[in-house]
Amino acid sequence: MSNELTRSELAGRIAMVTGGGSGIGRATALLFAQEGAAVGVLDVDLQAAEETADLIRSVNGRAIGLETDVACHEATQAAVQNVVSEFGGLHILFNNAGIIRRASVLDTTIEEWDRAVAVNLRGVFLMSRFAIKEIAKSGGGAIVNTGSGWGMVGGRNAASYCATKAAVVNLTRAMSLDHAKDNIRVNCICPGDTNTGMLASEGRQLGIACDQFLRESADRPMGRIGRPEEIAQAVLYLVSDRSSFVTGTTLVVDGGGLAG
Repeated sequence: MSNELTRSELAGRIAMVTGGGSGIGRATALLFAQEGAAVGVLDVDLQAAEETADLIRSVNGRAIGLETDVACHEATQAAVQNVVSEFGGLHILFNNAGIIRRASVLDTTIEEWDRAVAVNLRGVFLMSRFAIKEIAKSGGGAIVNTGSGWGMVGGRNAASYCATKAAVVNLTRAMSLDHAKDNIRVNCICPGDTNTGMLASEGRQLGIACDQFLRESADRPMGRIGRPEEIAQAVLYLVSDRSSFVTGTTLVVDGGGLAG
């Protein structure tokens, strides 16, 4: 971030970002703040959430960091209540927290499957369940859910991830129909391989050297992986007034990976 906040795309708005302690979540939280929003930064890692919030506060932005396991009913409810209490309302929710296990159905344990469903899918449901009521009270707003290119096509050795992300894509459509009457737009962002800690962990899970895995991940028309800041710009579009007639859609940001 620059030394001071200057833009105002989201001036006066209050946002929540799950998985905000790193990667796409951190980049998006910083961008929201740069554009004038107060931000609740949620992460299962409190230190990481606080680091993001500190970065925002260091340039006179407004932010709080909250330890939140999005799979937990009580934790998600408390997080929404804390943000509303701190900032006075809620307009934006970015459901970004997620995990990946690189394994086929045969190699995925029941515990791993259940945890993927809990974080990647139940987390979106729980956060939205509590946030929608508050967004409606604030006059409406926007929700963006993080899907994946592998929520639209299959991928090898990622069964639980593909299944949960495909569910998020269609849950987005259902939510957009249900809550248009509340003046809430609901859209899905589907990033391709992006330079985050989660991408690096995939290589380790597959037993592939990091440099080799990143080279393989860059095998797409644009010849590189994405940057978290690039995904954040797409999320900003979907929560801003620039997309005021956009709801129920899936925006793929993947350097052309699914185009062929």
